[in-house]
Amino acid sequence: MSGAAMTSTKSVEQRLAAAAKKASRDQDAVLALREYAAEKARVDANTLKLRELRLAKEAADAAAKAAEPPKKKPARVRKTAAKAEAE
Repeated sequence: MSGAAMTSTKSVEQRLAAAAKKASRDQDAVLALREYAAEKARVDANTLKLRELRLAKEAADAAAKAAEPPKKKPARVRKTAAKAEAE
């Protein structure tokens, strides 16, 4: 009968150890999820900041381009048929 009592005790110890291990894994999972969420929030904030900077730059470039007078292209010199044959 003492063998049955030891098995029962060992079984309880194993269950307690398994429960402690599971609790530890659950805590690790919660911590990992928090870290992931914090990193995602940081990346999203940085992306938003960079997008705002890009849009501001594009708006400033468009305003500067609209403000400057249009550039005239130099007149192209056309060759006449007689000059083209002479060359």
